[in-house]
Amino acid sequence: PYAIAKIAGIKLCESFNRQYGESHNIDYRCLMPTNLYGPGDTYDDQNSHVIPALIKRIHEAKIKNIDNVKIWGTGNVKREFLHVKDLALAAIFIMNLPKSTIDKYTSETCSQINIGSGEDITIKELAKTISKIIGYDGELKFDLSKPDGTPRKLMDNTIAKELGWEPKINLIEGLKSTYENYKQNLNPY
Repeated sequence: PYAIAKIAGIKLCESFNRQYGESHNIDYRCLMPTNLYGPGDTYDDQNSHVIPALIKRIHEAKIKNIDNVKIWGTGNVKREFLHVKDLALAAIFIMNLPKSTIDKYTSETCSQINIGSGEDITIKELAKTISKIIGYDGELKFDLSKPDGTPRKLMDNTIAKELGWEPKINLIEGLKSTYENYKQNLNPY
């Protein structure tokens, strides 16, 4: 359902551009972000994404002196992540480009521009990195009875790069600032 909603939104914008672009000076631009993380994320046990889930579980394990943290799957799948501030900067950057520039890289029926870091990391390496940032020395236990999901999700962000946009926040710095934000706003979930 989530993917269908995103595709429907893109197709709606493309339709508006075709139908009302010239007559009403409409110029909708569609960005397709990769997995996002950063301040204000959801740390709910049932509904959070991988980074906030790992931050919360590993932080709680450290505070409660729990000797291991369980993580779904093998940890071998790869995911790409982008800090929310980088997405905001990408949106502003793309909105400010001339229509003629955007038109060189998109078409009426394929208008989305992928916004991502261009790098991926295994869930295992991500969990180790978060553990190091938090200062947790316990064991990371991967639950092989749980599903891994798609082996790899890495977007092609060539168009964004060719337009002149690149992310500014690397994953390590982004995770550090996200963890600091989490500690400052310890979520009641």
